Amino acid sequence: MEQQLELSANASADHESRSPSIVSTQRRRTIMISLGCGILQIPIWGMAMTFGVFQDAYTQQELIRGPRSATGVIGTTMNGVMYLSMPFLSTLLERSRWSAWRREVAIAGALVSATAFLISSWSKEVWHLVALQGLIAAFGNAMMYVPTTLWLDEWFRDGNRATAYGVQFSIKNIIGTAGPFIMQALLHRLGLRNTLRIWAGIVLAIGLGGVLVTPSPPPSAQRRLQLMPWSFLKHRTFYIYALANAAFSSGYGLPQTYLPTYASQLLSLSAAESTAMIAMFNAPGILSSTGFGLLSDRAHVSGTNNTLISALGSALCVFLLWAIKSNTVPGLLIAFAIGYGFFASGYSSTWGGWIKDLEREAADHNQAISSGMIYGFMNGARGIGYVAGGLSGVELLKLGAVTGDEGFALGTKYGALILFTGITSGLGGWGSIWKGCRCSR
Repeated sequence: MEQQLELSANASADHESRSPSIVSTQRRRTIMISLGCGILQIPIWGMAMTFGVFQDAYTQQELIRGPRSATGVIGTTMNGVMYLSMPFLSTLLERSRWSAWRREVAIAGALVSATAFLISSWSKEVWHLVALQGLIAAFGNAMMYVPTTLWLDEWFRDGNRATAYGVQFSIKNIIGTAGPFIMQALLHRLGLRNTLRIWAGIVLAIGLGGVLVTPSPPPSAQRRLQLMPWSFLKHRTFYIYALANAAFSSGYGLPQTYLPTYASQLLSLSAAESTAMIAMFNAPGILSSTGFGLLSDRAHVSGTNNTLISALGSALCVFLLWAIKSNTVPGLLIAFAIGYGFFASGYSSTWGGWIKDLEREAADHNQAISSGMIYGFMNGARGIGYVAGGLSGVELLKLGAVTGDEGFALGTKYGALILFTGITSGLGGWGSIWKGCRCSR
């Protein structure tokens, strides 16, 4: 019965594809889905991608009571909760009866996130911010994000899926590039509390606008049977990728959080110059996110090799640039921000190749698979990494230097944090090594 319905849907899609008017309509709707999902990246990632600016403000100002070192947990918790909730939301909205409610879930997410940010503007304790921004607003952002990934998966299932994901990640990095300057200007002119209130309004307005612009899924996607395939959990490849993803993500969030503070404390850079570090970190991802997607779709680079390029490039930037003299030579810190931002930001765009590998394995075993669910679970693995990295970051700062020479970055209080970032970056590419060893046997 399932095969008959899918064949019918495919035949209908083939018939529709022959009509020029249908093709033109589909092209317009494809543009609109890309536009709508792109707009939604602003409220979803605007705070998470620029949190280092707020973390620096929380550290410098006396408006918030509590340990200053704990403010770094807010940003990593925000990212962690967003990613950890994605497997649950993806499963709920993919092939269950709730799949028809994706638009309503995204609207509710905008309302939840905006309300949490608004209330947080009156916070007086660090734990208030962790609860409101790190937990509640983050879950609201995930409620907006998951429908966009499922819509993209359905619209681009027949081709260019990795590139479509990559384009969205590029938009995310555009936000991360412009956002720090905008946030810093608002903080300087209006103060911390008013900036949070303005951001709450932006989340609500742009979140609702992005959802309204986004078209409904293609008819072929709407006709799919409501089945939940869990067979991917039986494949070792899924766990290899998930572990690599968690390891890489545990270090990835640390530079995003601590670069402005590192620059201001060790290099005595101004607030504007420290903010620029976050922009330089995010800007290269505009190119690399789409680039790594094209490597998968057009150059047919395997998922493992694509990931290895991203992971090793990131690790080399940490050990050769950040770990050496970045505490005394601003140029090295700038080079690290740009280099690491390029290779690390492209890591998520390699997931399209992972999904292709898992789809091939499922086909070899004659099993059904849901790429949307897999994407959600990969985000969940990333969330585990973010939470682990956020909690570790506070302890790593307490651990401090890993060498006795204060002339090197590893000899500063950030030494253990830098070393952790480099090691976890390299571990992010271990799937390629595992696959090579498996093939040699």
